[in-house]
Amino acid sequence: MSLTILHTNDFHGHFTPEQSKIVLGLRERYPDSLLVDCGDAVTAGNVGVTPGGEPILELMSDIGYLCMTMGNREFHIADTLLRAKIGKARFPILCANMRWKEDKGEKLPVAPNVVATTKDGQRVGIFGLTVPMVTPRMTARVLSAYLFDDPIVVAKQQIAELRDSVDVLIALTHIGIREDKRLVEACPELDCIIGGHTHVVLEQPEIVAGVPIVQAGWHGHYIGRLTLDKEAPPTGELFSLNTK
Repeated sequence: MSLTILHTNDFHGHFTPEQSKIVLGLRERYPDSLLVDCGDAVTAGNVGVTPGGEPILELMSDIGYLCMTMGNREFHIADTLLRAKIGKARFPILCANMRWKEDKGEKLPVAPNVVATTKDGQRVGIFGLTVPMVTPRMTARVLSAYLFDDPIVVAKQQIAELRDSVDVLIALTHIGIREDKRLVEACPELDCIIGGHTHVVLEQPEIVAGVPIVQAGWHGHYIGRLTLDKEAPPTGELFSLNTK
């Protein structure tokens, strides 16, 4: 059996209804595909908040994104403002390496992972990792409601939790291509890494330790396709989202 994933990253708010029609056309072309994003979709920067929320998250919800990783742009050190930034998403936003600074038993506004079942019965586990925005050593910890743990340490925890119960295990990351390579070398149990943050244009999957890594540029120029097949090497390509 094969699995096709359509992936985007680092829109920075540059995603229009016209571009969403291209994505919908690809979903018709690959009807059993999963549609995911690797973060920094929103317009607001790290400490900014767009009044009324982020319309791009509504648009992404409308066309059927399964999930996205929280990027540094989606993050905010204040709990209420983080929730305001991501509140228009009607799909899970993932970040397994973010936790409360002081755990009071409240539910985080992000999820560590999702498990989806495809039409042909494959169980696909996806967990999210974000570049550590606030760590115990940073002065920002004084003001932040959250802290971040090392992505590789957390990835190993997620693999231990998910690997035996899924057919395909994906790390959906916003840590950059160099860290993606470190991650796959430390965690060869992964089936693929779909990444963002460094705006790399990979026309074909980069294979590291037998695991494909993909990334699809920035600002809505491209959407990527990755197809995994246990009987054949992984394949991928980029499609232009340019409507001009």
